Amino acid sequence: MTQPATRRTVLATGAGALALGCVGCGGKDDGAATPAASSVSPAAEEASPAGKALARTSDIPEGGGKVFKEEQVVVTQPKKGDYKAFSAICTHQGCTVGEVADGTIDCSCHGSRFRISDGSVASGPATRPLDERTITVDGNSIRLD
Repeated sequence: MTQPATRRTVLATGAGALALGCVGCGGKDDGAATPAASSVSPAAEEASPAGKALARTSDIPEGGGKVFKEEQVVVTQPKKGDYKAFSAICTHQGCTVGEVADGTIDCSCHGSRFRISDGSVASGPATRPLDERTITVDGNSIRLD
């Protein structure tokens, strides 16, 4: 003879199924370890295939940068001819950064700012730097690797 399902059994089973279905979901604000700087999220790989031309070097101002929202990358030029790239996803709660201004990459969600030279935190609430991304500058073209 089988017992009817109790509310506790139904809730526990549903919660377990939900947790299993959401593996990998959620933000990065839980203090969990972040992927290595050279790793690229699967979503970013789909959004920007290797070698995709992002911009011309003349599109990236010296001492500034540009956010490429679709590719989830920000490219900066801290000093003449020195181009850097970082994830455009803020390490605080996963918002896409909005702009590059006055030497920092700025997230408008909660006010975090990151240095254009190395992606390190200039002011919080973020406590971790932006992940570095790999680009190739070939002549006047900047490509996402």
